[in-house]
Amino acid sequence: MKTVPFLLLFFVMNLPGAFTEAQEMNQQQMDAQQKAWMDYMTPGKYHEMLGKTAGEWNAVIKWRMDPNAEFQSAQGTTVNEMIMGGRYLKSAHSGMMMGMPFEGLAIEGYDNGKKEFVSTWIDNMGTGIMVSSGSYDEASKTLTYTGSMPDPSGVNVKYKQVTKIIDDNKYILEMFSDYGSGEFKTMEVEYTRK
Repeated sequence: MKTVPFLLLFFVMNLPGAFTEAQEMNQQQMDAQQKAWMDYMTPGKYHEMLGKTAGEWNAVIKWRMDPNAEFQSAQGTTVNEMIMGGRYLKSAHSGMMMGMPFEGLAIEGYDNGKKEFVSTWIDNMGTGIMVSSGSYDEASKTLTYTGSMPDPSGVNVKYKQVTKIIDDNKYILEMFSDYGSGEFKTMEVEYTRK
């Protein structure tokens, strides 16, 4: 009795054309899924664009925390490198701010699935993580991120980050924040390649 189901299954499986259509549909689905995954994981033109900023940079920083305050200034250095096979840009920042050593780390990339840029930022002036997403305007060579950042009081502050590529050796980053009473420019960093 135990061999009957096996023999029946063997007979059915070997009928001409048995399960062929189902197998072909299964293979097509697997091929489509594999192609989608390959498209998702393969770096493209926007990853290449981010990679053009790889290298060491001098940074001139201006910042303020109040729209009526004068900008304070500082200098720093930034080292950009592509990681994970050219999928993400890692930016390590260092310098002095407000009389204290400053360190910051950004990870930027382009999400092929969502069709948008993504960014995270951490630094030694807080314990939160800034997360944002954005788009690139090819005509003005401008990358604009929007997101929120943790305030020391625990409130999330809306912000916009605008990076304009001047040429292969210079780019400018501007940060705008909204603490609830309107957006104002809080920071500008001018990067010049070393």
